[in-house]
Amino acid sequence: MKRLLLSALATVSLVSPLACDLEKTTNQLKADHVIVGTLLATPQVDVSASALAGYDAGTYGGPDGGDVVSFPGQTAAFVFFGTKSGENSQPEGLSGATVTLRAGSAAGVPLNGQGGGSYGVTSDSTDDLKYASGATYSFFAEQGGTKYEARVEDAPTKEAIPAFHPAEGFVRINANTAFAFDRPAPPPNQDRTLGFVTVVPLASNGEKGQSTYSNVPTSPVEFLQLAATPATFREARVTIPATAFPNPKQTYLVIFQAVRMGGPESDNLFLGSVVLAGTAEVGIVRTN
Repeated sequence: MKRLLLSALATVSLVSPLACDLEKTTNQLKADHVIVGTLLATPQVDVSASALAGYDAGTYGGPDGGDVVSFPGQTAAFVFFGTKSGENSQPEGLSGATVTLRAGSAAGVPLNGQGGGSYGVTSDSTDDLKYASGATYSFFAEQGGTKYEARVEDAPTKEAIPAFHPAEGFVRINANTAFAFDRPAPPPNQDRTLGFVTVVPLASNGEKGQSTYSNVPTSPVEFLQLAATPATFREARVTIPATAFPNPKQTYLVIFQAVRMGGPESDNLFLGSVVLAGTAEVGIVRTN
């Protein structure tokens, strides 16, 4: 399976008009260092106490603010930096690197080592981490005097999903029922951005529970698969499975991230390195 994915990556890179430097592409195919990373932003979310309690006439997003539980917006950056020893090998994380995220020519924001080749930071711990639509984001790793860079350009704007905002203020469905919604058409002559969904249950006091569903890639192999077959995440109609809404009389946050994908910028990074940048639209679902 991994060999097929690598072949697909090579084919896509060689026929793409963006991959005009054959020597660079060849070097990246042979490179043994890998960066995968995400920069994801979520806006402030105002959930009506009515939605949390299951009452009618929720005030989600209402102007009075008198019946609202607010979840502050957050931006989070994550990077896995590692090496692979062969075509079919699972990447092994490298600790002790200096990892930073830079927007355009701005100063880099350091990402903290978390062990096993993972590095991360959130806007809760630094005011320097901000998401800006249209920006170019570079993910840097440096170890032993050698620098590695992956880059994603033109970070997307929030994608408005009308189905998330019915007149009542939140979506009502039966428990264990799938929820489908349509994405708006992309601008002319542009590909649709990738779309990722995460569903999180909320307690009546507003406390977040463990996610019941997410299709956001988390492992290096999942990022590799994404690079080879991104069309799966560009479909106009998105269906969240019934298992994402298991409990009756439960409120859920549905977080939809519109994401643009980038890849290796330096020759010394493996072609399958994938970095993502995006921002979210959020809806509220209440089950019967």
